[in-house]
Amino acid sequence: MDDFTLNNPEYLWLGLAAILALAELFVPGVFLIWVAAAAALTGILSLFIDMTLAGQLTVFGLATIAAVLGGRRWYLTHNVESENPMLNNRSAQLVGRTVTIVEAVSSTSGRAKVADGVWPATGPDMKKGMVAKVAAVEGGVLRLEALEDPVPLETKPIS
Repeated sequence: MDDFTLNNPEYLWLGLAAILALAELFVPGVFLIWVAAAAALTGILSLFIDMTLAGQLTVFGLATIAAVLGGRRWYLTHNVESENPMLNNRSAQLVGRTVTIVEAVSSTSGRAKVADGVWPATGPDMKKGMVAKVAAVEGGVLRLEALEDPVPLETKPIS
């Protein structure tokens, strides 16, 4: 390190805070911002209080812990609204969808085609090619319910 950084550690801390805050924009996850806040606090305190490196690292460590715990508490008490709350819960998005049976379904086994994928499925006895509705998803297995019109897709008249 040169004399400037040794004699002015507050600029190093404030620079680190700016880099971490900028990184939060490119790597979202709502975590780096709290570490950036701790670095900023350490830099601001270093402007007014002459601290040793050990003191600065102690302030930074304690401020990081406080900021992360405070941020976590804030997110737990403030519900963040989303346009698509099921975005990261693919299985919950499947409930209510219509699927095609690709392997006969029984109460213990079977497979159903959902969009471009095939999922394990259980439900009432249904033959290959029939259409069913997803009632629930339990442990990655679709629980199906039969539709009122259980005719396979190939035999349904086109309307």
